Amino acid sequence: MSASAEYDLVCIGSGPAAIRCAIQAAKLGKRAAIVEKAPLLGGSCLRTGTIPSKTFREAVRNVTREAVVRNIHSTNIQRVRPTMPQLVARVQEVMETESTTVRSQLDRNDVAVLPGLAAFIDPNTLRIEASDSTRVVRAAHVLIGVGSRAILPKGVRCDGETIFSSDNVLEMRELPHSMTVMGAGVIGVEYASMFAQAGVLVTMVDKVDRPLSFIDRELTDELMHQLRALRVTFRMNEEVSTVEVLDGSPRRGSVVTKSGKRIVSDVILISAGRTGNTESLDLETISLEPDDRGRLKVDEYFQTSVPTVYAAGDVIGFPGLAATSYEQGRLAACHMFGEPVSPMGDHYPFGIYAIPEISMVGATEEQLTKECTPYEIGVSRYGEIARGLISGDDGGLLKLIFHRDTRRLLGAHCIGTQATELIHIGQAVLRLGGGLDYFLETVFNYPTFAECYKVAALNAHNRLKVSSIMPAPEMPCEPQPGASTSREHP
Repeated sequence: MSASAEYDLVCIGSGPAAIRCAIQAAKLGKRAAIVEKAPLLGGSCLRTGTIPSKTFREAVRNVTREAVVRNIHSTNIQRVRPTMPQLVARVQEVMETESTTVRSQLDRNDVAVLPGLAAFIDPNTLRIEASDSTRVVRAAHVLIGVGSRAILPKGVRCDGETIFSSDNVLEMRELPHSMTVMGAGVIGVEYASMFAQAGVLVTMVDKVDRPLSFIDRELTDELMHQLRALRVTFRMNEEVSTVEVLDGSPRRGSVVTKSGKRIVSDVILISAGRTGNTESLDLETISLEPDDRGRLKVDEYFQTSVPTVYAAGDVIGFPGLAATSYEQGRLAACHMFGEPVSPMGDHYPFGIYAIPEISMVGATEEQLTKECTPYEIGVSRYGEIARGLISGDDGGLLKLIFHRDTRRLLGAHCIGTQATELIHIGQAVLRLGGGLDYFLETVFNYPTFAECYKVAALNAHNRLKVSSIMPAPEMPCEPQPGASTSREHP
Protein backbone atom coordinates (compact mmCIF):
# COMPACT_ATOMS: atom_id res chain seq x y z
CA MET A 1 0.00 0.00 0.00
CA SER A 2 1.33 3.40 -0.96
CA ALA A 3 2.03 5.90 1.77
CA SER A 4 -0.91 8.07 0.66
CA ALA A 5 -3.49 5.27 0.62
CA GLU A 6 -5.66 4.74 3.69
CA TYR A 7 -6.77 1.25 2.70
CA ASP A 8 -5.47 -1.66 0.69
CA LEU A 9 -9.01 -2.27 -0.49
CA VAL A 10 -12.28 -0.38 -0.53
CA CYS A 11 -15.43 -2.22 -1.62
CA ILE A 12 -18.33 -0.15 -2.90
CA GLY A 13 -21.49 -1.86 -1.70
CA SER A 14 -22.10 -4.48 0.97
CA GLY A 15 -23.64 -7.37 -0.96
CA PRO A 16 -22.22 -10.91 -1.08
CA ALA A 17 -19.36 -10.04 -3.46
CA ALA A 18 -18.19 -7.04 -1.44
CA ILE A 19 -18.50 -8.80 1.93
CA ARG A 20 -16.49 -11.82 0.84
CA CYS A 21 -13.89 -9.68 -0.94
CA ALA A 22 -13.32 -7.44 2.09
CA ILE A 23 -13.11 -10.35 4.54
CA GLN A 24 -10.75 -12.30 2.28
CA ALA A 25 -8.50 -9.25 2.03
CA ALA A 26 -8.53 -8.94 5.82
CA LYS A 27 -7.57 -12.61 6.13
CA LEU A 28 -4.57 -11.81 3.95
CA GLY A 29 -3.51 -9.11 6.40
CA LYS A 30 -4.80 -6.18 4.34
CA ARG A 31 -6.68 -3.15 5.57
CA ALA A 32 -10.15 -3.21 4.03
CA ALA A 33 -13.27 -1.05 4.12
CA ILE A 34 -16.81 -1.20 2.78
CA VAL A 35 -18.82 1.80 1.61
CA GLU A 36 -22.60 1.42 2.03
CA LYS A 37 -25.29 4.05 1.54
CA ALA A 38 -28.17 2.06 3.10
CA PRO A 39 -28.82 1.64 6.85
CA LEU A 40 -28.79 -2.16 6.60
CA LEU A 41 -25.66 -3.98 5.50
CA GLY A 42 -26.05 -6.83 3.04
CA GLY A 43 -26.88 -5.14 -0.25
CA SER A 44 -29.91 -5.84 -2.40
CA CYS A 45 -29.42 -9.55 -1.64
CA LEU A 46 -30.53 -8.86 1.92
CA ARG A 47 -32.86 -5.88 1.47
CA THR A 48 -34.90 -6.74 -1.64
CA GLY A 49 -33.62 -9.99 -3.14
CA THR A 50 -32.55 -13.40 -1.92
CA ILE A 51 -33.15 -13.16 1.83
CA PRO A 52 -36.62 -11.53 1.87
CA SER A 53 -37.95 -13.53 -1.09
CA LYS A 54 -36.84 -16.89 0.31
CA THR A 55 -38.19 -15.99 3.76
CA PHE A 56 -41.51 -15.07 2.13
CA ARG A 57 -41.48 -18.40 0.28
CA GLU A 58 -41.11 -20.33 3.53
CA ALA A 59 -43.95 -18.33 5.08
CA VAL A 60 -46.22 -19.21 2.15
CA ARG A 61 -45.29 -22.89 2.35
CA ASN A 62 -45.81 -23.01 6.12
CA VAL A 63 -49.21 -21.34 5.97
CA THR A 64 -50.49 -23.54 3.15
CA ARG A 65 -49.04 -26.68 4.76
CA GLU A 66 -50.87 -25.94 8.02
CA ALA A 67 -54.10 -25.46 6.06
CA VAL A 68 -53.67 -28.85 4.40
CA VAL A 69 -53.03 -30.57 7.76
CA ARG A 70 -56.13 -29.00 9.29
CA ASN A 71 -58.25 -30.18 6.37
CA ILE A 72 -56.91 -33.74 6.68
CA HIS A 73 -57.84 -34.00 10.36
CA SER A 74 -61.06 -31.96 10.35
CA THR A 75 -64.31 -31.75 8.48
CA ASN A 76 -66.14 -28.79 6.97
CA ILE A 77 -63.12 -26.51 7.33
CA GLN A 78 -62.59 -23.95 4.60
CA ARG A 79 -59.09 -22.90 3.70
CA VAL A 80 -58.27 -19.59 5.38
CA ARG A 81 -56.76 -17.03 3.02
CA PRO A 82 -53.51 -15.63 4.48
CA THR A 83 -52.87 -11.91 4.69
CA MET A 84 -49.77 -10.05 3.57
CA PRO A 85 -48.91 -8.97 7.15
CA GLN A 86 -49.00 -12.64 8.16
CA LEU A 87 -46.75 -13.66 5.28
CA VAL A 88 -44.17 -10.89 5.68
CA ALA A 89 -44.13 -10.84 9.48
CA ARG A 90 -40.86 -12.75 9.63
CA VAL A 91 -39.17 -11.08 6.65
CA GLN A 92 -38.05 -7.95 8.49
CA GLU A 93 -36.87 -9.99 11.47
CA VAL A 94 -34.69 -12.22 9.28
CA MET A 95 -33.32 -9.22 7.37
CA GLU A 96 -32.28 -7.43 10.55
CA THR A 97 -30.74 -10.58 12.04
CA GLU A 98 -28.78 -11.29 8.88
CA SER A 99 -27.58 -7.67 8.68
CA THR A 100 -26.38 -7.92 12.28
CA THR A 101 -24.52 -11.12 11.37
CA VAL A 102 -22.83 -9.34 8.47
CA ARG A 103 -21.80 -6.46 10.74
CA SER A 104 -20.39 -8.92 13.26
CA GLN A 105 -18.35 -10.69 10.57
CA LEU A 106 -16.91 -7.39 9.38
CA ASP A 107 -16.12 -6.26 12.93
CA ARG A 108 -14.34 -9.54 13.74
CA ASN A 109 -12.13 -9.05 10.71
CA ASP A 110 -11.48 -5.33 11.36
CA VAL A 111 -13.21 -4.29 8.14
CA ALA A 112 -14.26 -0.65 8.39
CA VAL A 113 -17.76 0.41 7.34
CA LEU A 114 -17.94 3.84 5.72
CA PRO A 115 -21.54 5.11 5.40
CA GLY A 116 -22.37 7.13 2.30
CA LEU A 117 -22.51 7.18 -1.49
CA ALA A 118 -19.19 6.59 -3.28
CA ALA A 119 -17.96 8.04 -6.57
CA PHE A 120 -14.58 7.89 -8.31
CA ILE A 121 -12.22 10.86 -8.41
CA ASP A 122 -9.46 8.72 -9.93
CA PRO A 123 -8.76 4.95 -9.99
CA ASN A 124 -7.44 5.02 -6.41
CA THR A 125 -9.52 7.82 -4.92
CA LEU A 126 -13.17 7.88 -3.88
CA ARG A 127 -15.44 10.69 -2.75
CA ILE A 128 -17.92 9.45 -0.13
CA GLU A 129 -20.95 11.63 0.48
CA ALA A 130 -22.83 10.89 3.70
CA SER A 131 -25.92 12.67 5.00
CA ASP A 132 -23.89 15.09 7.08
CA SER A 133 -20.39 15.04 5.59
CA THR A 134 -18.16 14.38 2.59
CA ARG A 135 -14.81 12.64 2.78
CA VAL A 136 -12.13 11.54 0.34
CA VAL A 137 -10.61 8.07 0.69
CA ARG A 138 -7.64 6.56 -1.13
CA ALA A 139 -7.19 2.84 -1.71
CA ALA A 140 -4.68 0.64 -3.48
CA HIS A 141 -7.58 -1.37 -4.95
CA VAL A 142 -11.32 -0.85 -5.36
CA LEU A 143 -14.03 -3.46 -5.84
CA ILE A 144 -17.30 -2.35 -7.40
CA GLY A 145 -20.07 -4.45 -5.88
CA VAL A 146 -23.03 -2.10 -6.14
CA GLY A 147 -25.59 -4.72 -7.18
CA SER A 148 -28.57 -4.16 -9.43
CA ARG A 149 -32.20 -3.08 -9.46
CA ALA A 150 -35.31 -4.02 -11.41
CA ILE A 151 -35.78 -2.55 -14.89
CA LEU A 152 -39.10 -0.82 -15.51
CA PRO A 153 -40.69 -0.26 -18.94
CA LYS A 154 -40.37 3.27 -20.25
CA GLY A 155 -42.97 5.56 -18.71
CA VAL A 156 -44.00 3.05 -16.04
CA ARG A 157 -43.41 3.62 -12.34
CA CYS A 158 -44.08 1.51 -9.28
CA ASP A 159 -46.87 3.17 -7.33
CA GLY A 160 -46.81 0.78 -4.38
CA GLU A 161 -50.50 0.06 -4.86
CA THR A 162 -51.13 -1.45 -8.29
CA ILE A 163 -47.74 -1.70 -10.00
CA PHE A 164 -44.78 -3.32 -8.25
CA SER A 165 -41.32 -4.51 -9.15
CA SER A 166 -39.47 -7.43 -7.61
CA ASP A 167 -37.66 -4.84 -5.45
CA ASN A 168 -40.77 -3.69 -3.59
CA VAL A 169 -43.36 -6.43 -4.06
CA LEU A 170 -43.16 -7.46 -0.40
CA GLU A 171 -44.27 -3.95 0.57
CA MET A 172 -47.73 -4.87 -0.73
CA ARG A 173 -50.27 -4.08 1.97
CA GLU A 174 -52.90 -6.65 0.99
CA LEU A 175 -52.73 -10.03 -0.69
CA PRO A 176 -54.37 -9.49 -4.10
CA HIS A 177 -56.92 -11.80 -5.66
CA SER A 178 -55.24 -11.60 -9.07
CA MET A 179 -51.76 -10.71 -10.33
CA THR A 180 -50.06 -10.31 -13.70
CA VAL A 181 -46.35 -11.13 -13.70
CA MET A 182 -44.40 -9.53 -16.54
CA GLY A 183 -41.32 -11.68 -17.15
CA ALA A 184 -40.83 -15.44 -16.93
CA GLY A 185 -37.25 -15.42 -15.70
CA VAL A 186 -36.02 -16.68 -12.34
CA ILE A 187 -37.47 -13.90 -10.17
CA GLY A 188 -40.77 -13.80 -12.03
CA VAL A 189 -41.26 -17.56 -11.78
CA GLU A 190 -40.34 -17.60 -8.10
CA TYR A 191 -42.84 -14.91 -7.12
CA ALA A 192 -45.53 -16.23 -9.47
CA SER A 193 -45.37 -19.64 -7.80
CA MET A 194 -45.36 -18.18 -4.28
CA PHE A 195 -48.42 -16.01 -4.84
CA ALA A 196 -50.21 -18.81 -6.70
CA GLN A 197 -49.54 -21.12 -3.74
CA ALA A 198 -51.08 -18.45 -1.48
CA GLY A 199 -54.26 -18.52 -3.56
CA VAL A 200 -53.69 -15.63 -5.97
CA LEU A 201 -54.80 -16.04 -9.60
CA VAL A 202 -51.56 -15.44 -11.51
CA THR A 203 -51.01 -14.75 -15.20
CA MET A 204 -47.44 -14.82 -16.55
CA VAL A 205 -46.56 -12.85 -19.68
CA ASP A 206 -43.30 -13.01 -21.62
CA LYS A 207 -42.13 -12.80 -25.21
CA VAL A 208 -40.13 -16.05 -24.91
CA ASP A 209 -41.72 -19.40 -25.72
CA ARG A 210 -41.29 -20.91 -22.24
CA PRO A 211 -40.20 -19.89 -18.75
CA LEU A 212 -36.60 -20.36 -17.63
CA SER A 213 -35.28 -21.03 -21.13
CA PHE A 214 -31.81 -22.05 -19.83
CA ILE A 215 -33.26 -24.89 -17.74
CA ASP A 216 -33.70 -28.44 -19.04
CA ARG A 217 -36.96 -28.55 -21.01
CA GLU A 218 -38.32 -31.59 -19.13
CA LEU A 219 -38.03 -29.67 -15.86
CA THR A 220 -39.79 -26.59 -17.21
CA ASP A 221 -42.56 -28.79 -18.57
CA GLU A 222 -43.06 -30.26 -15.10
CA LEU A 223 -42.91 -26.79 -13.53
CA MET A 224 -45.59 -25.47 -15.87
CA HIS A 225 -47.74 -28.54 -15.17
CA GLN A 226 -47.55 -27.98 -11.42
CA LEU A 227 -48.16 -24.24 -11.72
CA ARG A 228 -51.16 -24.79 -13.96
CA ALA A 229 -52.55 -27.01 -11.19
CA LEU A 230 -52.37 -23.85 -9.03
CA ARG A 231 -54.38 -22.02 -11.75
CA VAL A 232 -51.42 -20.09 -13.18
CA THR A 233 -52.10 -18.94 -16.76
CA PHE A 234 -49.14 -18.68 -19.15
CA ARG A 235 -49.12 -16.13 -21.96
CA MET A 236 -45.89 -16.99 -23.74
CA ASN A 237 -44.69 -15.50 -27.05
CA GLU A 238 -46.51 -12.32 -26.08
CA GLU A 239 -44.74 -8.97 -26.04
CA VAL A 240 -46.22 -6.27 -23.81
CA SER A 241 -47.32 -3.10 -25.56
CA THR A 242 -48.73 -0.97 -22.73
CA VAL A 243 -48.99 -1.05 -18.95
CA GLU A 244 -51.48 1.22 -17.23
CA VAL A 245 -53.55 1.69 -14.10
CA LEU A 246 -57.32 1.71 -14.57
CA ASP A 247 -59.29 4.24 -12.54
CA GLY A 248 -61.90 2.88 -10.20
CA SER A 249 -62.31 1.59 -6.70
CA PRO A 250 -60.30 -0.41 -6.21
CA ARG A 251 -57.80 0.54 -8.89
CA ARG A 252 -56.69 -2.29 -11.16
CA GLY A 253 -53.81 -2.80 -13.55
CA SER A 254 -54.01 -3.49 -17.26
CA VAL A 255 -51.42 -5.13 -19.51
CA VAL A 256 -52.01 -5.03 -23.26
CA THR A 257 -49.93 -7.24 -25.55
CA LYS A 258 -48.92 -6.44 -29.12
CA SER A 259 -51.23 -9.21 -30.29
CA GLY A 260 -54.16 -7.31 -28.78
CA LYS A 261 -54.77 -9.28 -25.58
CA ARG A 262 -55.75 -7.27 -22.50
CA ILE A 263 -55.01 -8.76 -19.09
CA VAL A 264 -56.63 -7.00 -16.13
CA SER A 265 -55.62 -7.84 -12.55
CA ASP A 266 -55.49 -6.35 -9.08
CA VAL A 267 -51.72 -5.86 -9.26
CA ILE A 268 -48.93 -6.05 -11.84
CA LEU A 269 -45.51 -7.39 -10.88
CA ILE A 270 -42.76 -6.29 -13.27
CA SER A 271 -39.85 -8.70 -13.41
CA ALA A 272 -38.32 -7.99 -16.79
CA GLY A 273 -34.61 -7.95 -16.03
CA ARG A 274 -32.20 -5.93 -13.93
CA THR A 275 -29.72 -3.11 -14.42
CA GLY A 276 -26.50 -2.38 -12.54
CA ASN A 277 -26.44 0.49 -10.02
CA THR A 278 -23.48 2.22 -11.67
CA GLU A 279 -24.86 5.63 -12.62
CA SER A 280 -23.68 7.41 -9.44
CA LEU A 281 -20.08 6.13 -9.55
CA ASP A 282 -18.73 8.72 -12.02
CA LEU A 283 -17.10 5.91 -13.99
CA GLU A 284 -16.24 8.25 -16.84
CA THR A 285 -13.53 9.78 -14.65
CA ILE A 286 -11.63 6.47 -14.77
CA SER A 287 -12.55 5.63 -18.37
CA LEU A 288 -14.86 2.74 -17.49
CA GLU A 289 -18.04 2.47 -19.51
CA PRO A 290 -20.89 0.16 -18.47
CA ASP A 291 -23.13 -1.41 -21.10
CA ASP A 292 -26.71 -0.35 -21.75
CA ARG A 293 -27.85 -2.25 -18.66
CA GLY A 294 -25.28 -0.80 -16.29
CA ARG A 295 -23.04 -3.89 -16.30
CA LEU A 296 -19.25 -3.84 -16.24
CA LYS A 297 -16.94 -6.06 -18.26
CA VAL A 298 -14.32 -8.02 -16.31
CA ASP A 299 -11.80 -10.78 -16.97
CA GLU A 300 -11.74 -14.24 -15.39
CA TYR A 301 -10.36 -12.75 -12.18
CA PHE A 302 -12.99 -9.96 -12.10
CA GLN A 303 -10.50 -7.23 -12.99
CA THR A 304 -11.78 -4.39 -15.16
CA SER A 305 -9.75 -2.61 -17.83
CA VAL A 306 -8.51 -0.34 -15.04
CA PRO A 307 -5.87 -2.49 -13.25
CA THR A 308 -6.67 -1.33 -9.70
CA VAL A 309 -10.45 -1.61 -10.12
CA TYR A 310 -12.37 -4.89 -9.89
CA ALA A 311 -16.09 -5.65 -10.12
CA ALA A 312 -18.18 -8.63 -8.99
CA GLY A 313 -21.74 -9.69 -8.29
CA ASP A 314 -24.86 -8.54 -10.10
CA VAL A 315 -23.05 -5.54 -11.55
CA ILE A 316 -21.16 -7.80 -13.98
CA GLY A 317 -24.32 -9.63 -15.09
CA PHE A 318 -24.58 -13.37 -15.59
CA PRO A 319 -25.01 -15.51 -13.57
CA GLY A 320 -26.18 -13.03 -10.93
CA LEU A 321 -26.39 -15.54 -8.08
CA ALA A 322 -25.61 -14.82 -4.45
CA ALA A 323 -23.54 -18.00 -4.30
CA THR A 324 -21.37 -17.08 -7.28
CA SER A 325 -21.08 -13.49 -6.07
CA TYR A 326 -19.52 -14.68 -2.81
CA GLU A 327 -16.95 -16.71 -4.73
CA GLN A 328 -16.27 -13.90 -7.20
CA GLY A 329 -15.45 -11.55 -4.34
CA ARG A 330 -13.07 -14.05 -2.77
CA LEU A 331 -11.25 -14.71 -6.05
CA ALA A 332 -10.98 -11.00 -6.80
CA ALA A 333 -9.33 -10.33 -3.43
CA CYS A 334 -6.88 -13.19 -3.89
CA HIS A 335 -5.93 -12.03 -7.37
CA MET A 336 -5.47 -8.37 -6.53
CA PHE A 337 -3.08 -9.22 -3.69
CA GLY A 338 -1.08 -11.87 -5.55
CA GLU A 339 -2.51 -14.92 -3.79
CA PRO A 340 -2.40 -18.03 -6.06
CA VAL A 341 -5.92 -18.70 -7.30
CA SER A 342 -7.68 -20.42 -10.19
CA PRO A 343 -10.68 -19.06 -12.14
CA MET A 344 -14.09 -20.01 -10.78
CA GLY A 345 -14.96 -22.41 -13.58
CA ASP A 346 -18.48 -23.41 -14.51
CA HIS A 347 -19.43 -26.27 -12.18
CA TYR A 348 -21.65 -24.12 -9.99
CA PRO A 349 -25.30 -24.95 -9.35
CA PHE A 350 -28.35 -22.91 -10.20
CA GLY A 351 -31.06 -22.80 -7.55
CA ILE A 352 -34.52 -21.51 -8.39
CA TYR A 353 -36.64 -21.17 -5.28
CA ALA A 354 -40.01 -21.53 -6.89
CA ILE A 355 -42.69 -23.84 -5.51
CA PRO A 356 -41.53 -26.47 -6.51
CA GLU A 357 -37.78 -25.90 -6.25
CA ILE A 358 -35.59 -26.34 -9.34
CA SER A 359 -31.84 -26.83 -9.37
CA MET A 360 -29.27 -27.87 -11.94
CA VAL A 361 -25.56 -28.17 -12.56
CA GLY A 362 -23.69 -28.93 -15.77
CA ALA A 363 -25.03 -29.38 -19.28
CA THR A 364 -28.60 -29.76 -20.51
CA GLU A 365 -29.79 -32.18 -23.16
CA GLU A 366 -30.33 -29.25 -25.52
CA GLN A 367 -26.71 -28.11 -25.16
CA LEU A 368 -25.27 -31.58 -25.67
CA THR A 369 -27.43 -32.16 -28.73
CA LYS A 370 -26.17 -28.92 -30.29
CA GLU A 371 -22.58 -29.96 -29.52
CA CYS A 372 -23.06 -33.45 -30.96
CA THR A 373 -22.01 -35.01 -27.65
CA PRO A 374 -23.14 -38.65 -27.28
CA TYR A 375 -25.06 -39.04 -24.03
CA GLU A 376 -27.61 -41.12 -22.18
CA ILE A 377 -30.01 -40.04 -19.46
CA GLY A 378 -31.25 -41.65 -16.27
CA VAL A 379 -34.42 -40.45 -14.54
CA SER A 380 -35.79 -41.03 -11.06
CA ARG A 381 -39.23 -39.76 -10.08
CA TYR A 382 -40.12 -38.87 -6.51
CA GLY A 383 -43.32 -40.89 -6.83
CA GLU A 384 -41.19 -44.03 -7.24
CA ILE A 385 -39.12 -43.67 -4.06
CA ALA A 386 -40.19 -44.04 -0.47
CA ARG A 387 -39.06 -40.58 0.64
CA GLY A 388 -41.12 -38.93 -2.07
CA LEU A 389 -44.22 -40.83 -1.01
CA ILE A 390 -43.60 -40.03 2.66
CA SER A 391 -43.24 -36.30 1.92
CA GLY A 392 -46.30 -36.22 -0.32
CA ASP A 393 -44.32 -34.98 -3.33
CA ASP A 394 -44.98 -37.25 -6.30
CA GLY A 395 -44.23 -34.61 -8.93
CA GLY A 396 -40.49 -34.22 -8.39
CA LEU A 397 -37.81 -35.83 -10.51
CA LEU A 398 -34.04 -36.11 -10.84
CA LYS A 399 -32.43 -36.40 -14.26
CA LEU A 400 -28.78 -37.36 -14.71
CA ILE A 401 -26.94 -37.06 -18.03
CA PHE A 402 -23.91 -39.28 -18.71
CA HIS A 403 -21.45 -39.39 -21.59
CA ARG A 404 -22.30 -42.49 -23.58
CA ASP A 405 -18.68 -43.56 -24.09
CA THR A 406 -16.82 -42.41 -20.97
CA ARG A 407 -19.84 -42.76 -18.61
CA ARG A 408 -18.84 -39.47 -16.92
CA LEU A 409 -21.55 -37.30 -15.46
CA LEU A 410 -22.28 -34.28 -17.68
CA GLY A 411 -25.26 -32.74 -15.95
CA ALA A 412 -27.73 -33.14 -13.08
CA HIS A 413 -31.21 -31.61 -13.09
CA CYS A 414 -33.77 -31.73 -10.30
CA ILE A 415 -37.25 -30.40 -9.56
CA GLY A 416 -39.14 -30.97 -6.33
CA THR A 417 -38.67 -30.97 -2.57
CA GLN A 418 -35.08 -30.17 -1.48
CA ALA A 419 -33.89 -29.91 -5.09
CA THR A 420 -31.46 -27.10 -4.23
CA GLU A 421 -29.89 -29.28 -1.53
CA LEU A 422 -29.97 -32.53 -3.48
CA ILE A 423 -28.12 -31.06 -6.46
CA HIS A 424 -24.86 -30.73 -4.50
CA ILE A 425 -24.25 -34.48 -4.72
CA GLY A 426 -24.28 -34.20 -8.49
CA GLN A 427 -22.12 -31.08 -8.33
CA ALA A 428 -19.43 -32.89 -6.32
CA VAL A 429 -19.35 -35.90 -8.65
CA LEU A 430 -19.28 -33.64 -11.72
CA ARG A 431 -16.49 -31.48 -10.31
CA LEU A 432 -14.38 -34.52 -9.36
CA GLY A 433 -14.81 -36.18 -12.74
CA GLY A 434 -16.97 -39.04 -11.50
CA GLY A 435 -19.75 -40.77 -13.36
CA LEU A 436 -22.19 -43.62 -13.64
CA ASP A 437 -20.04 -46.21 -11.87
CA TYR A 438 -19.84 -44.10 -8.72
CA PHE A 439 -23.61 -44.02 -8.36
CA LEU A 440 -23.99 -47.70 -9.17
CA GLU A 441 -21.45 -48.70 -6.53
CA THR A 442 -22.55 -46.29 -3.77
CA VAL A 443 -25.10 -46.98 -1.03
CA PHE A 444 -27.41 -44.08 -0.10
CA ASN A 445 -29.43 -43.75 3.09
CA TYR A 446 -32.98 -45.07 2.91
CA PRO A 447 -35.47 -43.52 2.78
CA THR A 448 -33.95 -40.28 1.43
CA PHE A 449 -34.26 -38.07 -1.62
CA ALA A 450 -30.58 -38.86 -2.28
CA GLU A 451 -31.69 -42.35 -3.23
CA CYS A 452 -32.88 -40.74 -6.47
CA TYR A 453 -29.25 -40.77 -7.64
CA LYS A 454 -29.10 -44.54 -7.32
CA VAL A 455 -32.42 -45.06 -9.11
CA ALA A 456 -31.51 -42.61 -11.90
CA ALA A 457 -28.11 -44.28 -12.36
CA LEU A 458 -29.71 -47.72 -12.64
CA ASN A 459 -32.14 -46.30 -15.17
CA ALA A 460 -29.25 -44.91 -17.24
CA HIS A 461 -27.35 -48.20 -16.90
CA ASN A 462 -30.31 -50.15 -18.25
CA ARG A 463 -30.72 -47.74 -21.16
CA LEU A 464 -27.04 -48.12 -22.06
CA LYS A 465 -27.29 -51.91 -21.93
CA VAL A 466 -30.25 -51.92 -24.31
CA SER A 467 -28.68 -49.48 -26.74
CA SER A 468 -25.37 -51.41 -26.76
CA ILE A 469 -27.15 -54.50 -28.10
CA MET A 470 -28.22 -52.59 -31.19
CA PRO A 471 -25.64 -49.80 -31.62
CA ALA A 472 -26.75 -46.90 -33.76
CA PRO A 473 -25.00 -46.49 -37.13
CA GLU A 474 -22.30 -43.85 -37.11
CA MET A 475 -23.63 -40.66 -38.59
CA PRO A 476 -21.66 -37.46 -39.16
CA CYS A 477 -22.69 -34.72 -36.76
CA GLU A 478 -21.68 -31.10 -37.04
CA PRO A 479 -22.07 -28.88 -33.94
CA GLN A 480 -24.83 -26.37 -34.50
CA PRO A 481 -23.93 -22.68 -34.84
CA GLY A 482 -23.72 -21.08 -31.44
CA ALA A 483 -23.26 -24.39 -29.63
CA SER A 484 -21.48 -23.92 -26.33
CA THR A 485 -18.61 -26.19 -25.34
CA SER A 486 -17.95 -24.45 -22.04
CA ARG A 487 -21.13 -25.65 -20.30
CA GLU A 488 -22.00 -22.03 -19.60
CA HIS A 489 -25.66 -21.06 -19.80
CA PRO A 490 -26.76 -18.30 -22.18
